[in-house]
Amino acid sequence: MSLTRRATLAALLAASPLAAQQSGAFDLTIKSIMRGPELYGRPPADVRWSPDGRWIYFSWVEPGTDWREKAKPYRVRPTAGARPERLARTEADSLAPMAAQGSETPDHRWRAVAHLGDLWLVDLRHASVRRLTDTRADESDPTFAADAQRIFFVRDDNVFSLDVQGGLVRQVTDVRTGKPPREDSVATGQRGFLSAQERALLEAVRDQLRADSIAKSERKARDSTRVKPLYLRTGEKVGHLYVSPDGKALLVETTMAADSARETAIPKYVTTSGYTEELKVRTKVGDAQEGGRLGYMRLPGGELTWLRVTPGDTVHPAAELRVYGWDERGSAALVSAVSSDFKTRWLHTVTDQGVLRTVDTLRDSAWVGSQYSTYNACSDCAGWYAGGSRLWTVTEADGYAHLYTMSADGSDRRQLTSGKWEITDVSVSRDGRWFWIQSSETSPFELHFWRMPVAGGPRERITTVKGANIGTPSPDGKTLAIVHSEANRPPELFVASLAPGAAMTQLTTSTTAEWRAYPWRVPEIVMIPASDGVQVPARIYRPKDFGATPNGAAVLFVHGAGYLHNVHNFWSTYSREYMFNHLLASRGYVVLDMDYRGSAGYGRDWRTAIYRHMGGRDLQDEVDGSRWLQRELGIKGENVGMYGGSYGGFMTLMALFTTPKEFGAGAALRSVTDWSHYNHGYTARILNTPQGDSIAFRRSSPIYFAEGLEDPLLMAHGMVDENVHFQDVVRLSQRLIELGKTRWELAVYPVEDHGFVRPSSWADEYRRIFALFEANLPARATAAAGGR
Repeated sequence: MSLTRRATLAALLAASPLAAQQSGAFDLTIKSIMRGPELYGRPPADVRWSPDGRWIYFSWVEPGTDWREKAKPYRVRPTAGARPERLARTEADSLAPMAAQGSETPDHRWRAVAHLGDLWLVDLRHASVRRLTDTRADESDPTFAADAQRIFFVRDDNVFSLDVQGGLVRQVTDVRTGKPPREDSVATGQRGFLSAQERALLEAVRDQLRADSIAKSERKARDSTRVKPLYLRTGEKVGHLYVSPDGKALLVETTMAADSARETAIPKYVTTSGYTEELKVRTKVGDAQEGGRLGYMRLPGGELTWLRVTPGDTVHPAAELRVYGWDERGSAALVSAVSSDFKTRWLHTVTDQGVLRTVDTLRDSAWVGSQYSTYNACSDCAGWYAGGSRLWTVTEADGYAHLYTMSADGSDRRQLTSGKWEITDVSVSRDGRWFWIQSSETSPFELHFWRMPVAGGPRERITTVKGANIGTPSPDGKTLAIVHSEANRPPELFVASLAPGAAMTQLTTSTTAEWRAYPWRVPEIVMIPASDGVQVPARIYRPKDFGATPNGAAVLFVHGAGYLHNVHNFWSTYSREYMFNHLLASRGYVVLDMDYRGSAGYGRDWRTAIYRHMGGRDLQDEVDGSRWLQRELGIKGENVGMYGGSYGGFMTLMALFTTPKEFGAGAALRSVTDWSHYNHGYTARILNTPQGDSIAFRRSSPIYFAEGLEDPLLMAHGMVDENVHFQDVVRLSQRLIELGKTRWELAVYPVEDHGFVRPSSWADEYRRIFALFEANLPARATAAAGGR
């Protein structure tokens, strides 16, 4: 039977009403589940409190909203029985500044915020706002001066100050691009002779020169009272400006494009014009990278000193540069920088006199943990507390992301948390008494909200309900807004007292009644023994849990992003795949979803186990998963399939190309086929650069192993994928053609980017995946094919 006929047959099977008859109202078919968020909703996002704590603001869409609709502003009272209210545009525009984040005065009386390009002053006691600017220019980054009488802000790449009472606006910096103007030069030679002749012969010329000299002197006198201009290099732009609270110092962060870098061109074939159009997107790993500098400026004079934030490297700019801001006194700013090879992270302070002091250094023979992550957003975060006398940071110094504190000069370093778990977020309470912490301390499969005294000591676990609990404290620190989810319950907004074990009250319902009608399962978490003795976590979906008869086959789902956490007791970012795994299990497949080596949430050694060899230890974990299925459940390797997108697609290709005896078919979606064509920020961390470490790139790239393909392979890719370019799968297709391989097919999606958005595209892709598995994996299929 041809692949096309098998696909048609399987698609019909997938659309059968059997599952709907067994489970009630919900139709467990591919077309139904690929509606995605129209079914299970979209989570409440951007959660924040009103200054008086009477409202919780958030972005949301109501259940059943069309997938094309964007999130809208809502608010809800933090009490039982309260219903979310959608804010009209005019109401949202007037109330949004009230809930926006910004700079507060030391007594927490006032907050300065930017909203829609203008500045607003929020009265935190009376929950009122006053507009400070109404201009076409974009104003941002408002910062209260230490005396609370002025607000510094950025406009047109310069810092200005605004007098809160009188409204006077003064320009603080004068940043310009290009070369400084040259002083008038004295003519020589033939031109010098003519000029001297004119001065000697003509009184009118002498009068003009005298007037010019007077005007120049007056201009210099005026300019001496103004800030000194700062001229940036050609092509250099201001990234951010950070003014100290006392207005005496400024940090200037700039960016510079790499002129010699070559961007990839992506053609768009489906366009409103009817003509093929071209997108210019990212460069490839190892190409010239954009740079940037950090400068210290003394105010009001404007003298600038460029700071060396990567000690010992005078050639390359920092791969990452982050300014965490000034302490509340304005005596020092906190800055982190990552080396160009990603192996060192420095934490510096910059005093108000421009002295750069390194207070913490983290080195890693692979690559340092940083904010380039989809899970552990706090592996490179830091801040001030205790009035600026101390600072805190989260690093993997002991192998896991933990909280450390130290004095402002780097002395008296203390580790406040420890253990084989990870911190994912930290902040300091408004009263300065507590660290608010999000962590996996309870279990690597859960996230909870904790509080701990800033001096250290026992931690109190605030949330206790199993799952993920992302908390946002109220302004008075007495109430907690919580976005809570469980393995079979998508995120919803709850509220609770900020006290250990307090009961939570649900405030939103994002799922449809249709979706809730189905008994969605909580997949069991099992530990798979790897070949090196490590226990690898996995979620398992068993046919018996769905009242189905096993068909002798299994499927491994491989999550993407590499550094991502998917084996847990809360809602997965792979929500469609979660439902598709239900469908597979209901049709007799065992489904295994593993947090292979390289996944997030298990510490530094787990994270870096793929250094210089993607498709090495990570793929071996998946192979060990297949062998576990063979050993424990009697499922043969030829009856085990694999599917996944992005990094999961890459892993599927590597599995079928290098370990064909352990798998019988695979679907590789939006896959990286050659790492030398992926981006720099992600790839250079793990594999270095192709010109500097060709061995790492060769052994990690599926295109070099395509001759090993034996089993049926489906590849699917969006043609306007700006992340993993369509060129990747085109090059691999040509390689397969030249190798004479026949057991593969390519499905293309002309309007889709990396993450599909159209339900029709999702449904088409997963009909093909299901057809591939049905035709090749069940025991009956492989028996008919002679076991291959």
